[in-house]
Amino acid sequence: MKKTMTLAALALAFVLAFAGAASANVGINEKFGLPIVVYGGDLSADEKAQVAESLDVAGEAEVEEIEVTGEDLVTYITDGDARARMYSSAKITRTEEGEGLVIEIATPDNITQVTTDMYANAMLTAGIENATVEVAAPKAVTGHSALVGIYKAYEVNGEQLDPERTDVANDELSVATELSEGGVEQEKVSELLTEIKKQIAEQNPATREDVEQIVEEQLSRLQIELSPEDRQLLVDLMDRIRQLDIDFSKWSTELEDLSNTIGDKIGTVVNDEGFWESVKQFFRDLANTVRGWFN
Repeated sequence: MKKTMTLAALALAFVLAFAGAASANVGINEKFGLPIVVYGGDLSADEKAQVAESLDVAGEAEVEEIEVTGEDLVTYITDGDARARMYSSAKITRTEEGEGLVIEIATPDNITQVTTDMYANAMLTAGIENATVEVAAPKAVTGHSALVGIYKAYEVNGEQLDPERTDVANDELSVATELSEGGVEQEKVSELLTEIKKQIAEQNPATREDVEQIVEEQLSRLQIELSPEDRQLLVDLMDRIRQLDIDFSKWSTELEDLSNTIGDKIGTVVNDEGFWESVKQFFRDLANTVRGWFN
């Protein structure tokens, strides 16, 4: 009964928020331009339409639509394979300074390896700071190609991303998914990466040995066990991050925000994982219902 009442209260809050957002619609943001939808270049026409529905493209006043291909992968990632298959897609809406990154996976059953926090961590490494990003795929995929699409969207918008940072960000995403496949919970992987990067930002380590010490301290603090091979991957990644041209004083605040978000999620899962999964599904169903009212 208590859970039913909680769901009802959440539903009411959602509907009120939806109505408020609709009444506050200000149209196209002329400061940042149109939202950009990046479709995986290997989608069929039917799959592309399915992704467009998942990303609610029809609900936007106007969008810019582009495609990301294996050729783009080569542009942003060292040793990228131009023959790579690109299915995961994204909608990117730039936001005001200080609003941070808001990531949503619109098709959670179809993005099998990359979590919202993994995307956020990698985007910060790449130099993307303030945006709302929605990711979707029409079938089960890992979700890696969406990150390349996000890079392309930013450059279409006139931003110039540092190719070394985008390459390291891709490496970070690969390490994150490898650690989770090795048995570490996905949220714990995101927490680990964020906390190590926070310490790099605060301590400004001068050597690889300093980075290795930070990694060991955070592994111990978070009680995470890794194989020697995975530890090496993690140290290699963080040493690359140490050497990037990043304003670490600014980065520290952004990472603190991300750390708090991840901590909240972990606490929620620990409290009642099954219940909150039902809440997420409830909201997905409710969103579809409310959207139907306006169609």
